[in-house]
Amino acid sequence: MNSTETKVFPVEYAFLTLLNKVIFFDDLLCNLLRPEPSFPNLTIQPVMSWWVLNPSPQGDTMAQAGKLYLMKMRSFIIAYALVLAIVLFAERRPAPAQHGQYSHIVDLTNQQADGIIHGHERVSQTRIIAPDSLIPGTWTAGQIPPERLIAPLVVMDLNVAPPAQISLDDIATWETTHGAVPQGAVVAIRPHGGTRQSQPAFPITNQAAQFLMDARYTIGFIVDTPADFTTNRPLAEQIALHGNYVVEDAAPIATLPASGALIMVAPSVVVQSTVAPSAGIKLHAAPVRVLAMVR
Repeated sequence: MNSTETKVFPVEYAFLTLLNKVIFFDDLLCNLLRPEPSFPNLTIQPVMSWWVLNPSPQGDTMAQAGKLYLMKMRSFIIAYALVLAIVLFAERRPAPAQHGQYSHIVDLTNQQADGIIHGHERVSQTRIIAPDSLIPGTWTAGQIPPERLIAPLVVMDLNVAPPAQISLDDIATWETTHGAVPQGAVVAIRPHGGTRQSQPAFPITNQAAQFLMDARYTIGFIVDTPADFTTNRPLAEQIALHGNYVVEDAAPIATLPASGALIMVAPSVVVQSTVAPSAGIKLHAAPVRVLAMVR
């Protein structure tokens, strides 16, 4: 390196380049605004980031050179202040607030002490009734597309004790308070008082379930009791034909919010067969792990 060369670091080089560009355009503006089309008696030489004005001995006055020099110094000061302000703003700018993050996870898997033992592990009491369990030839638990096993969670409350069911009026009331049910959601039905109770029938009317599947494109239902379709085969068939599944015997959902949570359903490879009483309907239900992510 020669003794006349100056070592310039990348940040300084970027700054000097920006500064030279600002001064160059300022000089161009000066030429456009002058009555004369150019400076025939003035030569400008770039040296690093400085521009040196050399008055020609042919007659351009020192006043003109001084005026142009002051304009260039003004541009230098403006550019320096601008770069300094940007650097200071970037250093002191607070980190963007994180919105929509989940704060905790609620395990909705019901693993009671009397759960079935499979191998060396206790199998979940919570089970998933896949469409194939209701209409053979449709999706089994292992064939449900993965994107249908992770979905927004909606919790609706039964306002009266069984045998009450969620009705269209209940859905309208819920949507008035919380907004429309998100498309592609899983609907969990919370029993009256938030406590686990026996339910003689599936706790939603045919019309309400049909509305949710047709108009809101729901993909599943969750109840904390065994799901009984023995007296309502039309509803079971509609659930299967819409590709919906039912999670039964879930853990109590008393602490879950009405909306805003995310549900994750993970079916097991083990399949249990149960026979619905009085109807002889054989349901194939797979144990399932259910987690809810809550904001």
